Parts: sequence; structure tokens; C-alpha cells
Amino acid sequence: MNNIATFLRSSIGRKLMMALTGLFLILFLVVHLAGNLQLLAGDGGEAFNRYSYFMANNGLIQTVSKLNFLFIILHVIYSIWLTRTNAAARPIAYAGKAKEVQSQWSSRNMGILGTLILLFLIVHLKSFWYEFKFGSIPTIPAGTYDGLDMEIIDAYSYIAAAYAQPGYVAIYLIGMTVLAFHLFHGFQSAFQTLGLGFSKYKKLIQTVGVIYSILIPVLFAIIPVVMYLQQS
Repeated sequence: MNNIATFLRSSIGRKLMMALTGLFLILFLVVHLAGNLQLLAGDGGEAFNRYSYFMANNGLIQTVSKLNFLFIILHVIYSIWLTRTNAAARPIAYAGKAKEVQSQWSSRNMGILGTLILLFLIVHLKSFWYEFKFGSIPTIPAGTYDGLDMEIIDAYSYIAAAYAQPGYVAIYLIGMTVLAFHLFHGFQSAFQTLGLGFSKYKKLIQTVGVIYSILIPVLFAIIPVVMYLQQS
């Protein structure tokens, strides 16, 4: 155990934890997007409400959800740790701009991007996850949907009401823009930490990373925009 703790405190260990937690969150975004796209099913919310009920009552899903929160916390902790360590190791700024020219804007501002994403995540969790768990969301009577003989929350109507507000839609769009920049560097950085960034798969990883960092945030952003326009 002491050897593991020592490794996780080392520079390599910290980077590995950032990479592994980051990859888990990347996979989670795909799953989360697949569920959220059901908001656009055009069935009055039945598909999404069924999905929401399943997510809230499946033991395996709830375990993964708790792991997701844990990995978010670990990702934040290790990112702050690495940022502070790197800053302390390089107290004097570069004399020229050569380093900045060679590096991507997103890689030089991962701390800022990560902070903005964390703020967005706090607002997002408070607006939805917290309200679904502890709020007073309207319910749907038992028997409304085939196979569901119990009262369930009307998650769809609550989200539709939230996305009818232009201010929240704007916040969501800003959040997805920041996420795109964060993913653009983070995706490739994670594979590089795992030793694949300089392999024969480098070009493939870069291509997939660019597609992923654009496609996932765009699809997430489409949801509130479409729902807002439908209610305008």
C-alpha cells in the first residue's frame, strides 16, 4: 500500500491518475449523451422519462454514477496538484514566446478551462441532478406508460422548462464551448501519458480526438437549442 501511495504522489503517478480519470469521464460523456438525446425523441418525453427512471433505479448504474462523482473529484484534485507543482517547478517565465507558439492554446490554459467546466458542472448538477434527487419535481401517475405501474418524476417537463429560458441555454452553450477546448487537449494528452501519443497510432488518436472534442459538445449543445426553439 505504501508503494502505491508513493507512486500516486509521484509526477508519473499524478499524470497517470489524470489520464485514467479523464478517459473514464470521456467514456461517461458518450453514455450521458446517448441518454440525453432521447429528449429529442418527439414522443412527449416518454423515452427520456423511462430512461431517467431506469438510471435512478438500477443498482449497477447507481454504482457507476457514484464512481463518476469520485473520478470527477480525483480529476479536479490531481489537476490542481499538477498545476501547482508545474508552476512551482518553473517560477521564471520564458524569456521568449517560442514555447507558446509551439504549444496549443488549450494546452496552455487547461487550468482556466478546467475551472470554468467545474463551475458549469456545479450549476448543472444543482439545476438537474440535485433537483431530481431532492427537489419537488411534478410526477406522472402510475400506469401512464406501459410497464410502469408506479408514479415517476416528470424529468422531461422539468428539463423542457429549464431549456425554455434563454439565459440557461446560453450558459449551456458556453459550457459546451469550453468543454470542446478542454477535450481537444485532454483527449490526446491522456493517450500520450499512457505511452500511445508517439506510437504508430498517433495520427489516428489525434484524428479521433479532434472529431470527439467537436462532435460530443456540439451534440450536447444541440439539445437545449432545439428544445428552446420548439417552445419559442
